[in-house]
Amino acid sequence: MRLQKLTFEEWLEHAFGREVRFQQAPWYFDPGHDWWDPTPAEALAYFTRLFENPEPALEGFADRQIAQGLIYLLNTMASGDNGWFCSTEVPVRERLRSVEAIVPFFERLFKPRCTPHLSHLSEVDAGTLNGVCYMWWDAFPSLAFAGDPNLPTIQDCALSTMERTLHLDSLACQESALHGLGHWQSGHQERVAKIIDEFCTPDAKIDARLLAYAKSARCGCVL
Repeated sequence: MRLQKLTFEEWLEHAFGREVRFQQAPWYFDPGHDWWDPTPAEALAYFTRLFENPEPALEGFADRQIAQGLIYLLNTMASGDNGWFCSTEVPVRERLRSVEAIVPFFERLFKPRCTPHLSHLSEVDAGTLNGVCYMWWDAFPSLAFAGDPNLPTIQDCALSTMERTLHLDSLACQESALHGLGHWQSGHQERVAKIIDEFCTPDAKIDARLLAYAKSARCGCVL
């Protein structure tokens, strides 16, 4: 069933209130499952509200439910590539606001809930949300397509968002930002190099493993 008229609270329950199955495919791969099908404007309004103020919205859900819900909503390998973020039907100021809101989402959700482990090294003690945090920019839906007059502005906003996330005091958030910058390096070599160089200053106290990853991201060598 297409769900087109959900309140914000109903949307949260739909996306995050599901059982997390043990060693089984998640619910959103079931044949005939319900799916959220809003207008792009409504989708971005809900995402922006969630990103800007995640604690009250997600307070009643376990980390594993939050991880599953974020994958369902945003991961392009699940059902997250619905054209909401790249829709030119939505005013550009609202599109930019949704991207900028990713910073408080990282600071207020991922920073306190992720463990200080590195996902690119497959560290076994990493928390439930670490993988979603790490893959954020790799799996995130398209923000703009070629031909969109606001493409340069939106790309600049995304890079600035990664840069701000890189300076959060969180190993998982910093790794996520570097992962994203590494994937964007081919199209924005100078900007990515500048961001990473300003992070990796000689007097910066950076985990040696993260520093090595930063050097890989600087040349686009990330998976």
